[in-house]
Amino acid sequence: MRAGLIALLALVAGCAEETQRAEPVERVSAGPVYLEVEVEGEVRAAKATSLNVPGRQWTRRQPIWLLADGEPVEAGEVIAKFSPEQSELELSQTLIDLQRNVIARAGKHAELGGVQGRVSIDLADVAVRLGIARRYAGADFGMLARNEILDALDDEKFLSVREDVLEWQRDNANDRGATEMAVLDAQRSTYERNAQLRRANLDALELRAPHAGILMLTPNWTGEKPRVGITMMAGEVLGSLPDMSAMEVELYLPQAESQGLATGQRLQIYRVGRPQQVIDTQLKWVSASAQTRSRENPVRFITARADVPREVARELRLVPGQRMQGRVQILAAERGITVPNVAVTDRNGSSTVFVREEAGFKEREIELGARGNARSEVRSGLHEGELLRLIPPRVDERSAGT
Repeated sequence: MRAGLIALLALVAGCAEETQRAEPVERVSAGPVYLEVEVEGEVRAAKATSLNVPGRQWTRRQPIWLLADGEPVEAGEVIAKFSPEQSELELSQTLIDLQRNVIARAGKHAELGGVQGRVSIDLADVAVRLGIARRYAGADFGMLARNEILDALDDEKFLSVREDVLEWQRDNANDRGATEMAVLDAQRSTYERNAQLRRANLDALELRAPHAGILMLTPNWTGEKPRVGITMMAGEVLGSLPDMSAMEVELYLPQAESQGLATGQRLQIYRVGRPQQVIDTQLKWVSASAQTRSRENPVRFITARADVPREVARELRLVPGQRMQGRVQILAAERGITVPNVAVTDRNGSSTVFVREEAGFKEREIELGARGNARSEVRSGLHEGELLRLIPPRVDERSAGT
């Protein structure tokens, strides 16, 4: 009896071990292939008028009043008002610089006149003395007392050299003065031009809508939208007025799930919470590279766009910013082979699956085509009737030859 009990326990253990070793499998078969990927996005205008902060570039602006995001506006309606304090301060500083320039120019003109006057006096004195020297240079010493001649007579050569030096000083003073005056005149032109720009900035403290539409404020690189009190720069994009007659959806798909996404593929999309209002369209553009959407999320996304028919957008009253979700049909074939994504292992850039052979499940490399959310197309490497293991074995099982 004890031997029978041991045999029974061994049989139960063997059955348990066999059950434990049983793995879910799928038999490979060919047939119609329909692969889809789920997408999310939002409604946007295909065309929009950019709204930039008014004023000259590099001028700091601070909104003191701002229309709310998503508000409808009419042509000419005020969208934002900006504080005049910074522009008034900059204009006052420019006017002070301009007045300083006027004072400096007047001082330089007076200084130049003084230098020219002194040089002219010295030149006149030298001319008189030089005339006397030349007069007595040929005089008969017998007719005049020797001391009288020595007191009146200067060296003619010395006076000639001094005259040349004084004339050089006069010309140099004129040239240098003209250069300095030109510099001051150039500075004055700059200050006058800056004053005009500052006055223009004071006249551009309001931003008005160029046409009717819905205001869409544009977030900065941190994701923050414009608000009252922040500092902005003239020329910076404040928002946009979308053209409501041409709407589209912009979609975002993680890079790992975007393989096979291409223009022309069918898209069925609907507003979040309204699955009964399906919009049937197709992709018109797919980005060539993936980008992150925020600093907090390192996942890269592929962006795609699709048009919304005008009559559909009008009927559903779509407006920019509404959240959308749906499906893209990335493959529709009459016959093909697909495998569950859970059965595929990525190894060194290649895709592999485990297929039943005589000695057990063996790893085999396959070539994948379009990839859906649950299944992917197999272009080569598998044949109908083969048995596929759905859950790849663990590393220890592979080394044991499972």
